[in-house]
Amino acid sequence: MVQVFIQPSYGTPEARRYGTATLDRAVSYRDAGLDPEVLERLEDLHPTGRARFWGATAKHDRRMATVRTGDVVLLTGQKHVQAIGEVGHAFRDPAFARRLWNPDPGKCLWPNVYSLRRYWRVRIPYEAVWALPGFTAGDNFMGLRFLDHDRSKAVLALTPCRQPPEPDDAAEGSS
Repeated sequence: MVQVFIQPSYGTPEARRYGTATLDRAVSYRDAGLDPEVLERLEDLHPTGRARFWGATAKHDRRMATVRTGDVVLLTGQKHVQAIGEVGHAFRDPAFARRLWNPDPGKCLWPNVYSLRRYWRVRIPYEAVWALPGFTAGDNFMGLRFLDHDRSKAVLALTPCRQPPEPDDAAEGSS
């Protein structure tokens, strides 16, 4: 079974700004100075040269090292699952992360980066997730959280992961 994790992504103005840059549209990665192995893997998964990206802070290095192609992330904020992504390639590259999100000096950087090979915009209220077995009413899903097998199975049954996703090149003309 795929690993499922929940990650805040649309809650704060800063996160929404980052999301606008790399979730709402695919961005070019070819001229970003990536490690050749990372570039090759991204090319295999995203042959258009564009992908959607998200990331996690260094304190999550160990858990993010377990993320694999096909894992599923619920991107949350404003009391809803706002989007669902299927992971393409996960890697660690602080310079690429800084280039993607251009954080303010002194702000937290996400050196753990992952591409999304499939992406669905949704609007699932937290109450629908809370109603699933193993979840707690009132949980606002703060911070990165990896789900156990039973919760993963329940969440996947709730999601549109079997429907066609938005294409990676939906914004081919954007940078």
